[in-house]
Amino acid sequence: MAPAGPKKSILERLDAGELVIGDGGFVFALEKRGYVKAGPWTPEAAAEYPEAVRQLHREFLRAGSNVMQTFTFYASDDKLENRGNTQRFTGQQINEAACDLAKEVANEGDALVAGGVSQTPSYLSCKSEEDVKAIFKKQIDVFVKKNVDFLIAEYFEHVEEAEWAVQVLKTTGKPVAATLCIGPEGDLNGVSPGECAVRLVKAGAQIVGINCHFDPETCVKTVKLMKEGVEKAGLKAHYMSQPLGFHTPDCNRQGFIDLPEFPFALEPRILTRWDMQKYAREAYNAGIRFIGGCCGFEPYHIRALAEELSPERGFLPAGSEKHGNWGDGLALHTKPWVRARARRDYWETLKPASGRPFCPSMSKPDGWGVTKGHADLMQQREATSEEQLKSLFDKANQNA
Repeated sequence: MAPAGPKKSILERLDAGELVIGDGGFVFALEKRGYVKAGPWTPEAAAEYPEAVRQLHREFLRAGSNVMQTFTFYASDDKLENRGNTQRFTGQQINEAACDLAKEVANEGDALVAGGVSQTPSYLSCKSEEDVKAIFKKQIDVFVKKNVDFLIAEYFEHVEEAEWAVQVLKTTGKPVAATLCIGPEGDLNGVSPGECAVRLVKAGAQIVGINCHFDPETCVKTVKLMKEGVEKAGLKAHYMSQPLGFHTPDCNRQGFIDLPEFPFALEPRILTRWDMQKYAREAYNAGIRFIGGCCGFEPYHIRALAEELSPERGFLPAGSEKHGNWGDGLALHTKPWVRARARRDYWETLKPASGRPFCPSMSKPDGWGVTKGHADLMQQREATSEEQLKSLFDKANQNA
Protein backbone atom coordinates (compact mmCIF):
# COMPACT_ATOMS: atom_id res chain seq x y z
CA MET A 1 0.00 0.00 0.00
CA ALA A 2 1.32 3.44 -0.93
CA PRO A 3 2.17 5.85 1.92
CA ALA A 4 -0.35 8.58 2.72
CA GLY A 5 2.09 11.51 2.55
CA PRO A 6 4.96 12.43 0.23
CA LYS A 7 7.75 9.90 0.00
CA LYS A 8 11.12 10.66 1.52
CA SER A 9 13.91 11.05 -1.02
CA ILE A 10 16.76 8.56 -1.30
CA LEU A 11 19.17 10.95 0.43
CA GLU A 12 16.68 11.77 3.20
CA ARG A 13 16.39 8.05 3.90
CA LEU A 14 20.13 7.37 3.83
CA ASP A 15 21.04 10.55 5.74
CA ALA A 16 18.66 9.40 8.48
CA GLY A 17 20.43 6.04 8.64
CA GLU A 18 17.50 4.18 7.13
CA LEU A 19 18.04 0.95 5.26
CA VAL A 20 17.11 0.92 1.57
CA ILE A 21 16.45 -2.41 -0.15
CA GLY A 22 17.09 -2.37 -3.89
CA ASP A 23 15.48 -4.63 -6.46
CA GLY A 24 17.01 -7.61 -8.27
CA GLY A 25 18.09 -8.60 -11.77
CA PHE A 26 15.88 -7.90 -14.77
CA VAL A 27 17.83 -8.98 -17.85
CA PHE A 28 18.56 -12.50 -16.57
CA ALA A 29 15.11 -13.04 -15.07
CA LEU A 30 13.33 -11.83 -18.20
CA GLU A 31 15.67 -13.78 -20.51
CA LYS A 32 14.71 -16.96 -18.69
CA ARG A 33 11.04 -16.02 -19.08
CA GLY A 34 11.43 -15.42 -22.83
CA TYR A 35 11.34 -11.62 -23.01
CA VAL A 36 15.02 -10.65 -23.39
CA LYS A 37 17.60 -11.95 -25.88
CA ALA A 38 20.85 -13.23 -24.40
CA GLY A 39 23.84 -11.58 -26.02
CA PRO A 40 22.73 -8.00 -26.59
CA TRP A 41 20.84 -8.03 -23.24
CA THR A 42 18.93 -4.93 -24.34
CA PRO A 43 15.69 -3.87 -22.56
CA GLU A 44 13.21 -3.52 -25.42
CA ALA A 45 10.83 -5.66 -23.34
CA ALA A 46 9.81 -2.44 -21.55
CA ALA A 47 8.12 -1.35 -24.78
CA GLU A 48 7.50 -4.76 -26.37
CA TYR A 49 6.25 -6.77 -23.37
CA PRO A 50 5.32 -4.15 -20.75
CA GLU A 51 3.22 -6.56 -18.69
CA ALA A 52 6.22 -8.84 -18.13
CA VAL A 53 8.32 -5.93 -16.88
CA ARG A 54 5.46 -4.58 -14.76
CA GLN A 55 4.95 -7.99 -13.16
CA LEU A 56 8.61 -8.34 -12.21
CA HIS A 57 8.61 -4.85 -10.69
CA ARG A 58 5.56 -5.84 -8.62
CA GLU A 59 7.20 -9.03 -7.42
CA PHE A 60 10.25 -7.10 -6.22
CA LEU A 61 8.05 -4.48 -4.56
CA ARG A 62 6.07 -7.18 -2.72
CA ALA A 63 9.33 -8.83 -1.68
CA GLY A 64 10.46 -5.65 0.08
CA SER A 65 12.22 -3.42 -2.46
CA ASN A 66 12.29 0.33 -1.77
CA VAL A 67 13.63 1.15 -5.24
CA MET A 68 12.14 0.41 -8.64
CA GLN A 69 15.06 0.79 -11.02
CA THR A 70 13.93 1.56 -14.57
CA PHE A 71 14.58 -1.30 -16.97
CA THR A 72 16.93 0.84 -19.06
CA PHE A 73 20.12 -1.23 -18.84
CA TYR A 74 21.97 -0.91 -22.18
CA ALA A 75 19.16 1.32 -23.50
CA SER A 76 21.50 3.64 -25.40
CA ASP A 77 21.15 3.90 -29.17
CA ASP A 78 24.74 2.82 -29.81
CA LYS A 79 24.14 -0.41 -27.88
CA LEU A 80 20.71 -1.01 -29.38
CA GLU A 81 22.12 -0.97 -32.92
CA ASN A 82 25.45 -2.70 -32.20
CA ARG A 83 26.47 -5.78 -34.23
CA GLY A 84 23.30 -6.04 -36.27
CA ASN A 85 20.92 -6.03 -33.30
CA THR A 86 17.52 -5.46 -34.92
CA GLN A 87 15.25 -3.08 -33.03
CA ARG A 88 11.61 -2.12 -33.50
CA PHE A 89 11.92 0.55 -30.81
CA THR A 90 14.16 3.56 -30.35
CA GLY A 91 16.14 4.20 -27.21
CA GLN A 92 13.76 7.01 -26.32
CA GLN A 93 10.71 4.76 -26.63
CA ILE A 94 12.29 2.10 -24.44
CA ASN A 95 13.46 4.57 -21.80
CA GLU A 96 10.07 6.30 -21.65
CA ALA A 97 8.17 3.01 -21.37
CA ALA A 98 10.57 1.79 -18.65
CA CYS A 99 10.08 4.98 -16.62
CA ASP A 100 6.30 4.72 -16.85
CA LEU A 101 6.30 1.09 -15.68
CA ALA A 102 8.67 1.70 -12.77
CA LYS A 103 6.73 4.75 -11.64
CA GLU A 104 3.39 2.96 -11.85
CA VAL A 105 4.56 0.14 -9.58
CA ALA A 106 6.55 2.38 -7.23
CA ASN A 107 3.37 4.34 -6.57
CA GLU A 108 1.75 1.12 -5.33
CA GLY A 109 4.12 1.16 -2.33
CA ASP A 110 6.78 3.16 -0.55
CA ALA A 111 9.29 2.85 -3.38
CA LEU A 112 11.36 5.37 -5.32
CA VAL A 113 12.11 5.34 -9.05
CA ALA A 114 15.75 5.29 -10.15
CA GLY A 115 16.68 5.99 -13.76
CA GLY A 116 19.77 4.08 -14.82
CA VAL A 117 22.51 4.38 -17.45
CA SER A 118 25.33 1.91 -18.07
CA GLN A 119 28.58 1.47 -19.97
CA THR A 120 28.55 2.01 -23.73
CA PRO A 121 30.07 0.33 -26.79
CA SER A 122 31.17 3.81 -27.83
CA TYR A 123 33.54 4.06 -24.85
CA LEU A 124 35.01 0.61 -25.51
CA SER A 125 35.48 1.68 -29.14
CA CYS A 126 37.53 4.69 -27.98
CA LYS A 127 34.99 7.35 -28.96
CA SER A 128 35.60 10.78 -27.47
CA GLU A 129 34.44 11.99 -24.07
CA GLU A 130 32.07 14.34 -25.89
CA ASP A 131 30.54 11.48 -27.89
CA VAL A 132 30.07 9.25 -24.85
CA LYS A 133 28.58 12.05 -22.74
CA ALA A 134 26.13 12.84 -25.55
CA ILE A 135 24.81 9.29 -25.26
CA PHE A 136 24.22 9.70 -21.52
CA LYS A 137 22.66 13.13 -22.07
CA LYS A 138 20.12 11.67 -24.50
CA GLN A 139 19.07 9.10 -21.91
CA ILE A 140 18.81 11.49 -18.98
CA ASP A 141 16.62 13.86 -20.98
CA VAL A 142 13.95 11.14 -20.71
CA PHE A 143 14.55 10.68 -16.97
CA VAL A 144 14.16 14.42 -16.40
CA LYS A 145 11.01 14.50 -18.51
CA LYS A 146 9.56 11.59 -16.53
CA ASN A 147 10.79 13.12 -13.23
CA VAL A 148 12.38 10.02 -11.71
CA ASP A 149 13.45 10.31 -8.08
CA PHE A 150 17.17 9.73 -8.51
CA LEU A 151 19.73 8.47 -11.01
CA ILE A 152 22.13 5.53 -11.08
CA ALA A 153 25.23 5.11 -13.24
CA GLU A 154 25.72 1.34 -13.03
CA TYR A 155 27.74 -1.45 -14.56
CA PHE A 156 30.96 0.33 -15.46
CA GLU A 157 34.23 -1.58 -15.89
CA HIS A 158 36.30 1.60 -16.27
CA VAL A 159 36.07 4.36 -13.69
CA GLU A 160 36.80 7.01 -16.33
CA GLU A 161 33.56 6.26 -18.18
CA ALA A 162 31.67 6.14 -14.88
CA GLU A 163 33.04 9.60 -14.03
CA TRP A 164 31.78 10.93 -17.35
CA ALA A 165 28.35 9.44 -16.65
CA VAL A 166 28.20 10.96 -13.16
CA GLN A 167 29.22 14.37 -14.48
CA VAL A 168 26.29 14.25 -16.91
CA LEU A 169 23.80 12.88 -14.37
CA LYS A 170 24.61 15.51 -11.76
CA THR A 171 23.60 18.32 -14.16
CA THR A 172 19.97 17.33 -13.50
CA GLY A 173 20.18 18.31 -9.82
CA LYS A 174 18.86 14.89 -8.84
CA PRO A 175 20.70 12.59 -6.38
CA VAL A 176 23.26 10.41 -8.15
CA ALA A 177 24.48 6.90 -7.32
CA ALA A 178 27.35 5.23 -9.14
CA THR A 179 28.28 1.55 -9.10
CA LEU A 180 31.15 -0.23 -10.82
CA CYS A 181 31.21 -3.90 -11.85
CA ILE A 182 34.68 -4.48 -10.40
CA GLY A 183 36.23 -6.63 -7.70
CA PRO A 184 39.00 -6.03 -5.14
CA GLU A 185 41.63 -5.80 -7.91
CA GLY A 186 40.02 -2.63 -9.21
CA ASP A 187 38.78 -1.55 -12.62
CA LEU A 188 40.11 -2.97 -15.89
CA ASN A 189 42.86 -0.37 -15.97
CA GLY A 190 43.99 -1.36 -12.46
CA VAL A 191 42.59 1.65 -10.61
CA SER A 192 41.98 0.49 -7.03
CA PRO A 193 38.47 0.37 -5.56
CA GLY A 194 39.38 3.10 -3.08
CA GLU A 195 40.65 5.44 -5.77
CA CYS A 196 37.64 4.63 -7.98
CA ALA A 197 35.29 5.62 -5.18
CA VAL A 198 37.15 8.86 -4.50
CA ARG A 199 36.98 9.80 -8.17
CA LEU A 200 33.25 9.07 -8.34
CA VAL A 201 32.51 11.14 -5.23
CA LYS A 202 34.58 14.03 -6.58
CA ALA A 203 32.66 13.74 -9.87
CA GLY A 204 29.42 14.30 -7.96
CA ALA A 205 28.08 10.92 -6.81
CA GLN A 206 26.50 10.93 -3.33
CA ILE A 207 26.14 7.12 -3.29
CA VAL A 208 28.91 4.77 -4.50
CA GLY A 209 29.32 1.04 -4.63
CA ILE A 210 29.41 -2.16 -6.65
CA ASN A 211 26.94 -4.01 -8.84
CA CYS A 212 27.02 -7.21 -10.91
CA HIS A 213 30.01 -9.35 -12.09
CA PHE A 214 30.77 -10.82 -8.64
CA ASP A 215 29.06 -12.65 -5.77
CA PRO A 216 27.90 -10.92 -2.56
CA GLU A 217 31.00 -11.83 -0.56
CA THR A 218 33.31 -10.29 -3.16
CA CYS A 219 31.13 -7.22 -3.64
CA VAL A 220 30.92 -6.46 0.08
CA LYS A 221 34.70 -6.81 0.34
CA THR A 222 35.11 -4.38 -2.57
CA VAL A 223 32.67 -1.83 -1.13
CA LYS A 224 34.65 -1.94 2.13
CA LEU A 225 37.75 -0.97 0.15
CA MET A 226 35.81 1.86 -1.49
CA LYS A 227 34.62 3.08 1.89
CA GLU A 228 38.16 3.03 3.27
CA GLY A 229 39.37 5.08 0.31
CA VAL A 230 36.64 7.70 0.65
CA GLU A 231 37.17 8.08 4.39
CA LYS A 232 40.95 8.29 4.00
CA ALA A 233 40.45 11.11 1.49
CA GLY A 234 38.30 12.99 4.01
CA LEU A 235 35.18 12.71 1.84
CA LYS A 236 31.68 11.53 2.65
CA ALA A 237 29.34 9.20 0.78
CA HIS A 238 26.66 6.58 1.19
CA TYR A 239 27.37 3.03 0.06
CA MET A 240 25.45 0.47 -1.96
CA SER A 241 25.89 -3.13 -3.02
CA GLN A 242 23.97 -4.96 -5.76
CA PRO A 243 25.89 -8.19 -6.46
CA LEU A 244 25.17 -11.27 -8.51
CA GLY A 245 22.89 -13.99 -7.21
CA PHE A 246 25.61 -16.54 -8.07
CA HIS A 247 28.66 -17.89 -6.25
CA THR A 248 31.77 -16.72 -8.14
CA PRO A 249 34.90 -17.48 -6.05
CA ASP A 250 36.75 -18.64 -9.18
CA CYS A 251 36.26 -15.41 -11.16
CA ASN A 252 39.12 -13.24 -12.32
CA ARG A 253 39.10 -9.46 -12.81
CA GLN A 254 36.28 -9.42 -15.40
CA GLY A 255 33.92 -11.43 -13.23
CA PHE A 256 31.28 -13.95 -14.21
CA ILE A 257 31.28 -13.17 -17.94
CA ASP A 258 34.60 -15.06 -18.08
CA LEU A 259 33.13 -18.18 -16.53
CA PRO A 260 32.51 -20.96 -19.09
CA GLU A 261 28.98 -21.36 -17.67
CA PHE A 262 28.02 -17.78 -18.62
CA PRO A 263 25.20 -17.20 -19.39
CA PHE A 264 23.23 -20.44 -19.91
CA ALA A 265 24.55 -22.84 -17.23
CA LEU A 266 24.91 -20.70 -14.11
CA GLU A 267 22.02 -22.27 -12.18
CA PRO A 268 24.22 -24.59 -10.05
CA ARG A 269 25.86 -21.44 -8.67
CA ILE A 270 22.63 -19.74 -7.50
CA LEU A 271 22.69 -18.54 -3.90
CA THR A 272 20.06 -19.94 -1.57
CA ARG A 273 17.84 -17.66 0.49
CA TRP A 274 20.02 -18.54 3.49
CA ASP A 275 23.12 -17.34 1.63
CA MET A 276 21.21 -14.13 0.96
CA GLN A 277 20.40 -13.59 4.61
CA LYS A 278 24.10 -13.95 5.40
CA TYR A 279 24.93 -11.41 2.69
CA ALA A 280 22.35 -8.95 4.02
CA ARG A 281 23.82 -9.09 7.51
CA GLU A 282 27.43 -8.80 6.30
CA ALA A 283 26.57 -5.82 4.07
CA TYR A 284 24.73 -4.08 6.89
CA ASN A 285 27.58 -4.69 9.33
CA ALA A 286 29.98 -3.21 6.77
CA GLY A 287 28.08 0.07 6.84
CA ILE A 288 26.26 -0.44 3.54
CA ARG A 289 22.73 0.95 3.70
CA PHE A 290 21.57 0.51 0.10
CA ILE A 291 21.45 -3.27 -0.29
CA GLY A 292 20.03 -5.01 -3.34
CA GLY A 293 20.97 -7.35 -6.14
CA CYS A 294 21.69 -7.71 -9.84
CA CYS A 295 21.80 -10.65 -12.29
CA GLY A 296 20.52 -13.87 -10.74
CA PHE A 297 18.60 -12.09 -7.97
CA GLU A 298 14.97 -13.21 -8.04
CA PRO A 299 12.20 -11.74 -5.86
CA TYR A 300 12.58 -14.48 -3.24
CA HIS A 301 16.21 -13.43 -2.83
CA ILE A 302 15.16 -9.84 -2.17
CA ARG A 303 12.59 -11.10 0.34
CA ALA A 304 15.40 -12.93 2.15
CA LEU A 305 17.32 -9.65 2.46
CA ALA A 306 14.24 -7.85 3.74
CA GLU A 307 13.43 -10.62 6.22
CA GLU A 308 16.97 -10.74 7.61
CA LEU A 309 17.00 -6.96 8.07
CA SER A 310 13.42 -6.68 9.31
CA PRO A 311 14.57 -5.78 12.88
CA GLU A 312 16.41 -2.77 11.45
CA ARG A 313 13.54 -1.84 9.12
CA GLY A 314 10.83 -2.43 11.70
CA PHE A 315 8.61 -4.59 9.51
CA LEU A 316 8.50 -7.70 7.35
CA PRO A 317 7.76 -7.67 3.60
CA ALA A 318 4.46 -8.93 2.25
CA GLY A 319 4.27 -12.70 1.97
CA SER A 320 6.59 -13.37 4.89
CA GLU A 321 3.73 -14.91 6.81
CA LYS A 322 4.02 -17.80 4.36
CA HIS A 323 7.72 -18.21 5.18
CA GLY A 324 7.49 -18.17 8.95
CA ASN A 325 10.65 -17.92 11.00
CA TRP A 326 13.51 -19.72 9.30
CA GLY A 327 11.28 -22.43 7.91
CA ASP A 328 9.24 -23.09 11.03
CA GLY A 329 6.34 -23.97 8.73
CA LEU A 330 8.18 -27.23 8.10
CA ALA A 331 6.98 -28.30 11.53
CA LEU A 332 3.64 -28.91 9.78
CA HIS A 333 5.18 -31.31 7.25
CA THR A 334 3.99 -34.91 7.12
CA LYS A 335 7.45 -36.50 7.07
CA PRO A 336 9.31 -36.45 10.42
CA TRP A 337 12.77 -35.97 8.87
CA VAL A 338 11.50 -32.81 7.15
CA ARG A 339 9.93 -31.61 10.39
CA ALA A 340 13.40 -31.96 11.93
CA ARG A 341 14.59 -29.23 9.52
CA ALA A 342 12.32 -26.58 11.03
CA ARG A 343 15.21 -24.67 12.61
CA ARG A 344 17.68 -21.97 11.69
CA ASP A 345 20.87 -23.82 12.55
CA TYR A 346 20.03 -26.60 10.07
CA TRP A 347 19.76 -24.24 7.10
CA GLU A 348 22.62 -21.98 8.10
CA THR A 349 25.10 -24.87 8.23
CA LEU A 350 23.81 -26.88 5.25
CA LYS A 351 26.22 -27.37 2.34
CA PRO A 352 23.91 -27.93 -0.64
CA ALA A 353 24.86 -30.60 -3.17
CA SER A 354 24.78 -29.94 -6.93
CA GLY A 355 23.16 -33.29 -7.71
CA ARG A 356 25.63 -33.81 -10.56
CA PRO A 357 28.07 -36.74 -10.18
CA PHE A 358 31.71 -35.63 -10.37
CA CYS A 359 30.64 -32.00 -10.73
CA PRO A 360 33.71 -29.70 -10.58
CA SER A 361 33.81 -27.38 -7.59
CA MET A 362 35.45 -24.56 -9.57
CA SER A 363 35.77 -23.44 -13.19
CA LYS A 364 38.67 -22.11 -15.23
CA PRO A 365 37.71 -18.57 -16.34
CA ASP A 366 38.33 -17.58 -19.95
CA GLY A 367 40.24 -14.35 -19.19
CA TRP A 368 41.24 -13.22 -22.70
CA GLY A 369 42.49 -9.93 -21.29
CA VAL A 370 40.80 -7.62 -23.81
CA THR A 371 39.34 -4.28 -22.85
CA LYS A 372 38.88 -0.75 -24.17
CA GLY A 373 40.49 -0.23 -27.58
CA HIS A 374 40.92 -3.89 -28.52
CA ALA A 375 39.76 -4.76 -32.05
CA ASP A 376 37.40 -7.49 -30.81
CA LEU A 377 35.44 -4.92 -28.75
CA MET A 378 34.99 -2.31 -31.45
CA GLN A 379 31.42 -1.23 -32.08
CA GLN A 380 29.99 -2.04 -35.51
CA ARG A 381 26.51 -1.68 -36.96
CA GLU A 382 26.87 -4.76 -39.16
CA ALA A 383 25.98 -8.15 -37.75
CA THR A 384 28.88 -10.28 -36.54
CA SER A 385 30.08 -12.15 -39.63
CA GLU A 386 30.70 -15.88 -39.94
CA GLU A 387 34.38 -15.11 -40.49
CA GLN A 388 34.52 -13.05 -37.28
CA LEU A 389 32.79 -15.84 -35.35
CA LYS A 390 35.18 -18.48 -36.78
CA SER A 391 38.14 -16.41 -35.60
CA LEU A 392 36.66 -16.31 -32.09
CA PHE A 393 35.84 -20.04 -32.13
CA ASP A 394 39.43 -20.81 -33.13
CA LYS A 395 40.81 -18.60 -30.37
CA ALA A 396 38.50 -20.26 -27.81
CA ASN A 397 39.70 -23.70 -28.89
CA GLN A 398 43.33 -22.60 -28.56
CA ASN A 399 42.68 -21.35 -25.02
CA ALA A 400 40.79 -24.48 -23.94
